[in-house]
Amino acid sequence: MPEKSIGELSRAWRDQYEKGRVAFEKSNMDYAITIFTQILEKEPAFFECRQALRASQFKRAGTGGSGFFKKMLGSANPRLMQAQMHLRNNPQEALSDVEQVLNTDPNNLAAHKILADAAIAADFPKTAILSLEIVYKQAPRDRDVAYKLATTLVKSGQAARGEAIMSELVRQYPEDMEMFQALKDLSANRTLKEAGYEKLEGGQGSYRDVLKDEKQSVSLEQEHREHKSEDVNRKLIGEYEAKLIQEPTNFRLIRSIAELYAKINEFDRSLEYYQRLTSTEAADPSLERAMTDLKVRKLDHVMAQLDPNTADYAAQAAQLKKEKQAFVLADARARAERYPNDLQLRFELGQLYLQAGRIGEAIQEFQKAQNNPHRRIASLFHLGQCFFQRGMNDLAVRTFQNALKEKVGFDDERKELIYALGCAFDKMGKKEEAMEQFKLIYEVDIGYRDVGTRVDAYYSGGDASAQGSP
Repeated sequence: MPEKSIGELSRAWRDQYEKGRVAFEKSNMDYAITIFTQILEKEPAFFECRQALRASQFKRAGTGGSGFFKKMLGSANPRLMQAQMHLRNNPQEALSDVEQVLNTDPNNLAAHKILADAAIAADFPKTAILSLEIVYKQAPRDRDVAYKLATTLVKSGQAARGEAIMSELVRQYPEDMEMFQALKDLSANRTLKEAGYEKLEGGQGSYRDVLKDEKQSVSLEQEHREHKSEDVNRKLIGEYEAKLIQEPTNFRLIRSIAELYAKINEFDRSLEYYQRLTSTEAADPSLERAMTDLKVRKLDHVMAQLDPNTADYAAQAAQLKKEKQAFVLADARARAERYPNDLQLRFELGQLYLQAGRIGEAIQEFQKAQNNPHRRIASLFHLGQCFFQRGMNDLAVRTFQNALKEKVGFDDERKELIYALGCAFDKMGKKEEAMEQFKLIYEVDIGYRDVGTRVDAYYSGGDASAQGSP
């Protein structure tokens, strides 16, 4: 879906946007943010509203910035974890998750990175650039951010600035052949556009009208091909492996080769290069994570290759899914054992145990993870879920209440905790206490889960119970 201008919206949303603009001009930032956020929930492609929301967030926060440590610590927000989960299958939902974080912490660089990824996945290039520019200004040497900003600028028609950023990256990383190739691709893309290639794509003119020279045509066409194609990746692998013979300790080159093999689904070869890194470098959790992700991708690839028309398809798919779950869990447990003081790993392991229905082990991990101040509320929430699933509703109630005491603000995370507390009260037969929780949400968000149905039924004299769970 392309990004929208105000003229493409319904009259109702245009009116709401104007109300938000008036609130902004009167410096009523809380009201402006509420209105702009509501509009973007329904119209995520409305770029002008996204700009207005960002301006409102920064104006309310002040211009002094959050400081380095706050920016880094902010990346632990549980909403960002939720956004990461939505990123692959529902990028627009991920956008919504991240905006909730930015409403209270607009300088959160991790949030802006996730928002940019979600915007790129949703084909909202201007939205992506809005966040990438913020991160790039604070971290100009962040290779991935600069690369995404450059390529997205080119896509949005700002080729000159995109090339300038990519040229600076090539200057900073002269040994990075992949970056050099990307710069060539961008330059070729701009050349094609300037030569009239857009007219050709629109069905106007002929290829010979655009490029008179047949050889130039072939050359530019090859440069314009998507860099991720298998042919180009194999060519790069050959170049990198030849270079590696001369520079056997070039760890960046080794990792690039591993990543390229993964791109063409040669997972075993990719793993060989990753293992070369593990034998030469000190313990690196990010490298271990990359190897885990690679093995998961291999299993996903095998599942994707199954023929759904075969008689044993369901059995094969179920077996592979079981193997994947077992591997991910075993790997997480092994990493937690290697880094026993890393409470983030404990939190992730607890989540996997909970998903697998291994409640006792999940409880143990969340009890440890709650000592991480950046995972405390999320750990308490999951711990309450564990007690709820075991029928220990009094413990669930107490745990959710403890989490709510520490939760500031009324965002979606607080709603989730209040809803869970209501469900636990309901299971205990404490209908009035449960309804008081649901009404707290009803007052601000009637559409949250089944809260509207529960509260309406309560006031109409019906059964306010439902099948909800924390």
